[in-house]
Amino acid sequence: MKLEDRRQLILDQLVQAGSVTLDDLSARFGVSKMTIHRDLDDLEAAGLLRKVRGGASIESSTQFEADYRYRAMQNVDAKRAVARAAVGLIEPGMTVLINDGTTAGLMAEMLTQIRPLTVISNNLAVIDALSDVSGLTLIALGGTYSRKFNGFFGLLTEQSLSQLKVDIAFLSSPAISGLHCYHMDEAVTRCKRAMIEAGARRVLLADGKKFGRTALHHLAPLTLFQTIVTVDLAENLAAPLREAGIEILNAKD
Repeated sequence: MKLEDRRQLILDQLVQAGSVTLDDLSARFGVSKMTIHRDLDDLEAAGLLRKVRGGASIESSTQFEADYRYRAMQNVDAKRAVARAAVGLIEPGMTVLINDGTTAGLMAEMLTQIRPLTVISNNLAVIDALSDVSGLTLIALGGTYSRKFNGFFGLLTEQSLSQLKVDIAFLSSPAISGLHCYHMDEAVTRCKRAMIEAGARRVLLADGKKFGRTALHHLAPLTLFQTIVTVDLAENLAAPLREAGIEILNAKD
């Protein structure tokens, strides 16, 4: 088996299981543990996994965000509820900006009945879902494609965003603590900040499991968002947000 094929299968197994062990990988591929170590080292250097004692994990940490495919399979019901409530904020004729998150990706399939509409996104899931929808103007943000985040990032993306102003921008964050939100990846953080600047109204999408967590990079104070669309958010966490003047839209209400 070619090295590239073996490493792709390692990632595929991580997407399904969340974690793998050296022993299991060595036995599955019929190679030494040292070979698997080298595979995991290179995949970790590429930001595709994180090594742990005795194996590797694809689950998020303060410095590592999980692969889009893995995240897309987590908390699906909650994310779909948040996406549906977020779409309820959109009216025909609006210009809408949607970021790279998996919850945002679920919004795309719900937008097809809202026309006319202009949708701008760096999220490949959104771009794919809306590319053939009539009555909808789709603007795909250019940049460098990240398979891990299933979206486009970098200088070209940020420059494009700097020239735009939209009616409403939908963003997500994997980590929220107090009155601030965070992200693990520097390039993604810069892109999301540019999206915040582009939005006349800014909406944060975050189910309750995103709260009480931090990550390496400070993304923004929550007061930059007029609305947070969430689900299963404890009242002791919601109350300070309301006191700060942020609308809390509970997707289950």
